[in-house]
Amino acid sequence: MSINPMQNTPQDDLLSSLNGEQRKAVEHLDGPVLVLAGAGTGKTKVLTSRLSNLLFQGKARAFEILAVTFTNRASREMRERVGHMVGNVVEGLWLGTFHSIGTRILRRHAELLGFKSSFSILDADDQLRLVKQLIEAEHIDDKKWVPKSILGQFQRWKDRGLTPERVLQQGGEDSYLGHLYKLYQERLQILNAMDFGDLLLHCLTLFELHPEILSQYQTMFKYILVDEYQDTNVAQYLWLRLLAQKHKNMCCVGDDDQSIYSWRGAEVKNILRFETDFPGCLVVRLEQNYRSTGHILSCASALISHNENRLEKTLWTDVDGGEKITVRGVWDNEDEARFVLDEIETLNHRGHKLHQIAILVRAGFQTRAFEERFIKIGLPYKVIGGLRFYERQEIRDAIAYMRVLVQPDDSLAFERILNVPKRAIGPQSVQMLHNLAREQKKSLYAIAYELVETDELRPQVKRNMKKLIDDFERWRDLLNYTDHANLTEQMLDESGYTSMWQNDKTPEAPGRLENLKELMRALSEFENLQGFLEHVSLVTERAEKNSGDEVILMTLHSAKGLEFETVFLPGWEEGVFPHQKSLDEGGSSALEEERRLAYVGLTRAKKKAFITYAANRRMYNQWQSAYPSRFLAELPKENIIESSPRGVASPYKNNDNSSYNREPSYGNNRSYGSSAPQRQLKPPVYGSSSNTGHYDWEVLAPKDSGYKPGDHVFHEKFGNGTVLGTDGQKLDIDFGKGGIKKVMANFVKKV
Repeated sequence: MSINPMQNTPQDDLLSSLNGEQRKAVEHLDGPVLVLAGAGTGKTKVLTSRLSNLLFQGKARAFEILAVTFTNRASREMRERVGHMVGNVVEGLWLGTFHSIGTRILRRHAELLGFKSSFSILDADDQLRLVKQLIEAEHIDDKKWVPKSILGQFQRWKDRGLTPERVLQQGGEDSYLGHLYKLYQERLQILNAMDFGDLLLHCLTLFELHPEILSQYQTMFKYILVDEYQDTNVAQYLWLRLLAQKHKNMCCVGDDDQSIYSWRGAEVKNILRFETDFPGCLVVRLEQNYRSTGHILSCASALISHNENRLEKTLWTDVDGGEKITVRGVWDNEDEARFVLDEIETLNHRGHKLHQIAILVRAGFQTRAFEERFIKIGLPYKVIGGLRFYERQEIRDAIAYMRVLVQPDDSLAFERILNVPKRAIGPQSVQMLHNLAREQKKSLYAIAYELVETDELRPQVKRNMKKLIDDFERWRDLLNYTDHANLTEQMLDESGYTSMWQNDKTPEAPGRLENLKELMRALSEFENLQGFLEHVSLVTERAEKNSGDEVILMTLHSAKGLEFETVFLPGWEEGVFPHQKSLDEGGSSALEEERRLAYVGLTRAKKKAFITYAANRRMYNQWQSAYPSRFLAELPKENIIESSPRGVASPYKNNDNSSYNREPSYGNNRSYGSSAPQRQLKPPVYGSSSNTGHYDWEVLAPKDSGYKPGDHVFHEKFGNGTVLGTDGQKLDIDFGKGGIKKVMANFVKKV
């Protein structure tokens, strides 16, 4: 690109807009560069400016630059920005997602791998259909070998760059699945098709089998730029390393503190070992944040500093401190929803736009209480990255079971669950039910009830359908004298629906089970099933799509890359955040990822951040004490305003007794009942040369509550009740219509 040296060049304008560290990353063009870009530090600006500078300097022509992103949106944004800086020169760039670049390479060389260049790329539905066909052809029990789980394993192998041959070489317990994997890949080749995992896996195979092709691309790509390097999986890592081996001019931009996708194959180790992979590389730390206030950044930096496996950096800003973070304790998740939405209404009345407010939850089940509150008070909201609670598949399925239980003539509900979980009731049998129902003007359930007593159906279909009908008749008899929430849970268990998700190995399955637990909790708040179903109908009817100014409700994983004026972070309790299942399965590495997720949540906020934790959560239809998240004790006291109503334990405690008191985790972070020892935090002595910053715990004997069975008490939320039993400071109280609750003694008073 030719530039007149007498003019004030676009390159000069480009460099003058950068801070010192950004400029270093943009101007150092030769050799490997790792840009550690903290949240809100302008990583996209660095990437686009570096790419433009390569063209301005004449270091490479457009087609000699490979720029890789993770999303199409990021690719479009980069292309637009670079195009604005350098003009039409951008047209020759190899700029796109990993998948799009992989596709472009494979289209050129497909024949070398036994494909035609016109190969199809299968979506998730087509992939699953192919696995089901494979299972059927191999006469495999799809209840034991769940198609989604099998497909998920295939994708995990592809993310790790493993072909069927390599899996089979490893042997062991994966041998049979490896055989199916081989058949799956062979079937794809017959169909001249690939799935998304193949787009890099086949590239690796191409480069391995045809080194001359690899050499062509290594020579052509003089410079490689990679966005969000901390999110790369093994296959992406291997692909990039191969392409960079000749020139070694690879610039990777990422933030190890924002690596939160291990569950989908991302390896934080890839960015941590960059300096080992490319000795002598330049490491640039972008630490000046342009998004958040000082108090928010101080909390985020202090929190993430507790992670051991990270590349050191500390965010800072030259703007004023702003408002301190509010840490608020609440009684339960309904109180939490009330507090959050009260604050949102107050902000809105003061002119704060709703779309600049986000509620970021750790798990999908947490959204229900907020959605109920939004609808009740008429405040518009939007769920991003997922469905509204009552629109989710598992919730619709469970509600369909309830509808059939209450109203067996509900044919839509009956058809939905007739073969969920699978009962070998195929389309022909269902069509027979529909035909007879139309002819006799009866419901599907009524026809099925009659049909199972005849010989019209195949034996297996008849047997399975009769069992379902008999089960519904039995459950319906129990409905008159069994708690409706317990009965619904029993129905989902005995029908096989719960175990269907328990046996599902896809990443979504644990979340679905959590949502079902939350549904049972919601159900227990109503006197009967009919009342709950009427409520759901009204909620669904009133939850039509809003447009314009709406509060954003989403998970923390979905929020990465976004920013909001105000962020609410609910559910900071042990077992919820950090998430219990993650800790149980992943240990210390999972805890560090959970902490990175908390860091991501905090750094989404520009001006205001609110963190809430509940003293109680209802699990399995029983109230359980919830303990404040360990992450709260890692926030600097000088950057927060902490408040809790009477009776809600504070996560803080210091020498002036103004509180920061955190219940520790026991053992492997398991949930303990009332038999767990009560412990009290002994704060470290700040300023002491021997202080390591760790907290010590002393065991305290349980204190007597002063109450006994038969005492009459009053509770501000639940009203009058009678004590049934005591366990230290915990009381089991019968509140009449309110049911039996477990509460702390300091929440009640004798009457």
